[in-house]
Amino acid sequence: MALGSLNIREDAPAPSAYGKVYEILLNLIITFKLKPYALLSEKAVSDALHVSRSPVREALARLATVGLVDIYAQRGSIVAPLRVKDLEHSQFLRECVEVGLLQKACLLENRSELSKQLKDEIALQETLAGIGDFGRFAKSDELFHQYIAVAVGFPEIWTDISNAKLHMNRFRTLTFPDMDSLATIIAQHKKIAHAIEKGDAQAATDAMHEHLRKIFPLMPGLKAKFPEYFDEEGVSSSNRIHRPDLALVGRE
Repeated sequence: MALGSLNIREDAPAPSAYGKVYEILLNLIITFKLKPYALLSEKAVSDALHVSRSPVREALARLATVGLVDIYAQRGSIVAPLRVKDLEHSQFLRECVEVGLLQKACLLENRSELSKQLKDEIALQETLAGIGDFGRFAKSDELFHQYIAVAVGFPEIWTDISNAKLHMNRFRTLTFPDMDSLATIIAQHKKIAHAIEKGDAQAATDAMHEHLRKIFPLMPGLKAKFPEYFDEEGVSSSNRIHRPDLALVGRE
């Protein structure tokens, strides 16, 4: 388990030990440093992170509610395998929200300011792709979309989008970085920015659909390359606890 060098003090004022454990495990799962079907022992995690089992238990419960951990009665927890249904659900939620934001952006009187901001970010992305700085490229990609939410007066909604797209992020890790993929992202961002500048809501919607659905044609190749990561069809999930106590999960 890729946890040995990490350390958390439970008396740290913020974030809470539970919140920090959640963020660490979330990052390790999204980036496949903790691979699908990996066993998540409460004791092993608590020992590695130097916390008690309570925040670990709460973090695992929260990860289970978003479908990234499977908790089995009497057996423990594992990193959830990749499930196409989770990706479809994640993508649908994100698309619904982002298309709505985009349509509002096309009605802005000062949309030229947003368009310039997006174009500046695209220029940065071209530079980052050219020098192979994939970490900063990913952050710039996030900012591109976040700027639209802020411009239309919904900055807080990005938290909801971030939660909705967790499974998209996980699948995307398997395709990223790839220079062809980066070039495609940049080209699609340009289409979105241009449509906003022109106030063309239909063109903006079409461009966003293309952008957010690009993962689906890659699925056969991902399944062929990483068959061990995907949920096995026909495997019974009757013993899996899908929804832990939400009262427990809600505390942070």
